[in-house]
Amino acid sequence: MTEIKLGKSTVRAGGRPYVIAEIGVNHEGSMDTAKRLIDLCKEGGADAAKFQTYKASRIASKHSPAYWDTSKEPTQSQHKLFQKYDMFGKDEYVTLAEHCQDVGIDFLSTPFDSDAADFLDPLLPFHKIASADLTNVPLLRQIAGKKKPVLLSTGASTLDEIDHAVSTLEKAGCQDLILLHCILNYPCPNENAHLDMIKGLRHTYPDTLIGYSDHTLPDERMLILTAAWQKGAVVLEKHFTHDKTLPGNDHYHAMDVHDLKRFIENVDLLTVVSGEQGKKPLDAEAPAREHARRSIVIDRPLKAGTVLDESDLTYKRPAHGISPLHWDEVVGRSLSTDLEEDHILQWEDLA
Repeated sequence: MTEIKLGKSTVRAGGRPYVIAEIGVNHEGSMDTAKRLIDLCKEGGADAAKFQTYKASRIASKHSPAYWDTSKEPTQSQHKLFQKYDMFGKDEYVTLAEHCQDVGIDFLSTPFDSDAADFLDPLLPFHKIASADLTNVPLLRQIAGKKKPVLLSTGASTLDEIDHAVSTLEKAGCQDLILLHCILNYPCPNENAHLDMIKGLRHTYPDTLIGYSDHTLPDERMLILTAAWQKGAVVLEKHFTHDKTLPGNDHYHAMDVHDLKRFIENVDLLTVVSGEQGKKPLDAEAPAREHARRSIVIDRPLKAGTVLDESDLTYKRPAHGISPLHWDEVVGRSLSTDLEEDHILQWEDLA
């Protein structure tokens, strides 16, 4: 797969990344905050603003323990945590999708159950499946049947599990698939990021585009996300907030608009300096080729008829005469005229 259309963009290996700012439920049930976050995603330069769509009663039992850093998010039950943030329904997501369209950014939301997958589908240019649902065969089949591109996060997964998920999606009708490297730590310590797994996935799935869903704490220069792109991730997803100091949920490991802008600046700079792969001299290098390269130069005064020996010659700038590339062709030739020391040798000087 050389390229895939995602919303308003086309992603391909070696191209600019498609950047997903994952608002998730950092709106905390406020439509005004959700719209403001969309605006900030656009301001920061993201390609998509993404939410999470679930109902606590459909995603987790009442006996589901916490698996996150409870010093940051103290809720001890998944069910209780999801209950805090499952206020939005179909109408709210339609409103958010319309707001995304108004500001010119792709709308996305990850569905966590069958109902969500169905009512979100008309609003989405493509689907994102969370790492936790990589083994959820019925949901994989349902989403694949929508016949849209699919992004599949692979956090906490074995290669056998990824193989099974890929096979399930393909058999159910998915034709455009992007796998996202992901580590399910919240937050993910830098030493656990294992960005070289991006290379591993590219090697294991050479015909599939690879991306990265990041849970590390945003560093000042956004080097981790930048490095993931440089290692071949064509889609980059990271949690997004308007205030990283807010307690609980996904604020504490999210980027804000300033982080996002710094990352986009990194992409802009590296896109400029990356240039073309094929090695060739640039027009801008023409003066250096002409004036900084060497010519064969006469090292002492010589008379016409002198048979040139290496001791008669040296090499100096500029490259206005015979190049030292032809050194072996020049040695042993005789001169057609008298030449002074430091003369830049020309072919017409040779008999």
